[in-house]
Amino acid sequence: MPVVTTSSSLAVLRQLEWRVRHAVENVLSGEYRSAFRGRGMEFDQVVKYTFGDDIRDIDWNVTARLGEPYRKKFVEEREITFMVLFEDSPSLQFGSGAQSKREALIELAGFVMLLGAVNRDRVGFIHASPEGYLFREPVRGRGQIMHAAASLIAQPAPAVSASTGADAQIPWRLLIKAAPKHSILIWLGDFPPRVAPEAWTYLRRRYQPMGFRVDDPWERELPVGERFAAYDPLAGRIVTLDGSSSERAAHEAWRQERETAWTSLFPDSLSRLVVGTHENRLEALVRFFHRRMNAPR
Repeated sequence: MPVVTTSSSLAVLRQLEWRVRHAVENVLSGEYRSAFRGRGMEFDQVVKYTFGDDIRDIDWNVTARLGEPYRKKFVEEREITFMVLFEDSPSLQFGSGAQSKREALIELAGFVMLLGAVNRDRVGFIHASPEGYLFREPVRGRGQIMHAAASLIAQPAPAVSASTGADAQIPWRLLIKAAPKHSILIWLGDFPPRVAPEAWTYLRRRYQPMGFRVDDPWERELPVGERFAAYDPLAGRIVTLDGSSSERAAHEAWRQERETAWTSLFPDSLSRLVVGTHENRLEALVRFFHRRMNAPR
């Protein structure tokens, strides 16, 4: 894999920035912040509902108790804080096409951080791998966020031989202290079948968590035809598959187990995004936020 430096990462980010800016100004427009409504806004008080108020803000418990409609009033935060958690695992280095899952996922992480920069939000990140982690506290301003994103993109992939079978070292306690309450926590990773971390219940209450994953076409369905070879980054070697019924059954069982674990971590369909390596990541991200903006509250 070619060596990636912070300077070269900045050059890549500048090429992507105009696409993000176009999406914000012409597609997402001023509705962007409504994608995080309810958790990105601080609750102020309950007031009587008047004609023209948003019915999505009605507090049904208070309304039922008092016999007339009341709604929740919010004080919008001046900025949103994004905390990007990039879980870098050897399995991300798989790719049946021109681009690996890791390359696609780290580009998606870059788009998220640029989105925060364009919207004048605060953005921080944690890069976690089996070899350790790198933490950058949330910062504001285009220049600082660009350099933070470049630092993330420049992180080397974990060495397969040194990390086979090892989980990424995610500093959950640090993460809890890294960003203020109601921050947007975006966890990007491969999400293999496994139990949720012990801190996950608390994190779901403190932050607004979202999961972003990239799938290779061969993960969704094995190729049809004769025997084929593939590189297994977990084993660090080439393996040959014959496409037998037993292999396909094992693959389907793994896929279903993975989806069960994935939806258990992010039960709300509006909190998880899955993108294929062959898909346009920015378009998928924009569609994701549009779904959130248009969903009933």
